[in-house]
Amino acid sequence: MKVSIIIPNYNGFKFLDTCFASVFKQSFTDFQVILVDNGSTDNSIDFTRDNYGEVKIIALSENYGFSRAINEGIKDSLGEYVVLLNNDTEAEVDWLSVLVNEMEAEVKLFSCSSKMVRFYERDIIDDAGDSLDLFGWAYKRGDGFPVTTYTKDSYVFTSCAGAAIYRRSVLEEIGYLDEAFFAYLEDVDLGYRAKINGYKNKYCSKAIIYHVASGTTWNKYNPFKAKLIFRNSIYLVYKNMPFIQLLINLPIILLGIIIKTIFYSRKKFTKIYLDGIFEGLKSLNKIKRTKFKFKNLVNYICIEVDLILATFKYIIMKLLHVSL
Repeated sequence: MKVSIIIPNYNGFKFLDTCFASVFKQSFTDFQVILVDNGSTDNSIDFTRDNYGEVKIIALSENYGFSRAINEGIKDSLGEYVVLLNNDTEAEVDWLSVLVNEMEAEVKLFSCSSKMVRFYERDIIDDAGDSLDLFGWAYKRGDGFPVTTYTKDSYVFTSCAGAAIYRRSVLEEIGYLDEAFFAYLEDVDLGYRAKINGYKNKYCSKAIIYHVASGTTWNKYNPFKAKLIFRNSIYLVYKNMPFIQLLINLPIILLGIIIKTIFYSRKKFTKIYLDGIFEGLKSLNKIKRTKFKFKNLVNYICIEVDLILATFKYIIMKLLHVSL
């Protein structure tokens, strides 16, 4: 088996037919599909069993979150490569073939991220790989830009797990998704760990997939999603930066918190933002830090350079609204 496609699901019945139909129309066919259901109360499991019998179903007793669902799927999968796919997606017919070919061509690739396009606005990009900057902010490359941009493949900080392929051998080396994150930024953490260990993540411009976005948590600024992201942003830098790097970057990280506090105050999200930050700080004991190894020193330096460049790119994109 070359590929295992793992689709986490929580009350996503209305998305499943579109998602499954596009997966089973792929030009690349050496794959299995695993649906990991997080205790759905809708018709998700019955629909899948009745209409897509080839899909393996892992039914969890409750909503354990994205990270746990994915990890359960990985443990029960067979593929040389693992594809993580959101249920609220529709893939172009050659999407999987492009991802597999890219991984086969470059042995040091840990992951490849798709060109995710907005499902209901197919001339607008949703995600072209994820970035992380010195403020500790993770952001989606290309979000809101025309689909005619980001047409070239490029290395990225990390892949968006909404539609990405991963090399199983590296997953076994660096570990799976961190279940303490529950959902959001767990994919950035995963790609970060891969970079620390000398692997690369890439954006594949021809691997096109359409994404509803926030299909499970619904709107962009709902309190549940927001608090998780705010908390996990603390987890992310604490887990992966050695203490000397944390110390160097701390003033900029604190500045980032101040800027975000001001930004979210305009959206009446100040309390939720600060609650998420404080929860992250109070629960750092739940996080197992990535062990520092001197053999990875050059990788840490390269990551710091990436963070600096991403900061300048983010500022330029926001001020000038140009794609970088």
